[in-house]
Amino acid sequence: QKAQQAQDTAARLWAQLQTLLAPVGQRAGQMLGSYRQPLLYNLAVAREVLKHIYVAEGLRPPTLAAVRAAYETMWTRGSSPAYWRGALGNGEAARVGVYAVEAYGIFKIGEIIGRRSLIGYDL
Repeated sequence: QKAQQAQDTAARLWAQLQTLLAPVGQRAGQMLGSYRQPLLYNLAVAREVLKHIYVAEGLRPPTLAAVRAAYETMWTRGSSPAYWRGALGNGEAARVGVYAVEAYGIFKIGEIIGRRSLIGYDL
């Protein structure tokens, strides 16, 4: 009963979203011009290749329990002084630091691309 209600609600929302975004999609299609057809074809091919990879590798989304366990592990380790003492001793803190620098670098590269300028914003 509840599943059917949820499905009906989702279908209604999807229909509303389609009517709302249809003009945006048409405008985007017009802006692409002659590139539209090859682009849609390449996206369809990529989608099918990814489907085959997904099935061949036996991939599936993680369960809620697995996600919860991962976050619990991160929280307990991050808030435990004993873990950080051990991490400093065996070099794991250096690895965590390298990951943090990589994440920060990727963030900054995204900002540079978004601004289209290396330093500051072009006004």
